[in-house]
Amino acid sequence: QVQLVESGGALVQAGGSLRLSCAASGRTISNYDMGWFRQAPEKERKFVAIVSRSGDSLYYADSVKGRSTISRDNAKNTVYLTMNSLKPEDTAVYYCAADLSMYCNSYSDPRCVGYWGQGTQVTVSS
Repeated sequence: QVQLVESGGALVQAGGSLRLSCAASGRTISNYDMGWFRQAPEKERKFVAIVSRSGDSLYYADSVKGRSTISRDNAKNTVYLTMNSLKPEDTAVYYCAADLSMYCNSYSDPRCVGYWGQGTQVTVSS
């Protein structure tokens, strides 16, 4: 089983940038596709981005496409999400995920995710 710990969440002004990190332990992340989801207050958890095991394939939600970059360092067992041009609507708890299609055939459905981190809060002020 893999354990995930996110960090890097903060309070930032609109237009700012953040880099979230997800440190894994227990198993090497090279065995898993990795991703990020987010959940705003009183909203459902939503897909943000995914990076394939090799790092060659990247997919983003339309809401963050062009403003965010997901990356992974398998040697450090860590995944990153860099977000630029942050907007107030980006405010949410951001969750790291491993094995996004473990339980069903979708990488963007949170019900399919195998492993979750505890989340890190990102707040964007206007």
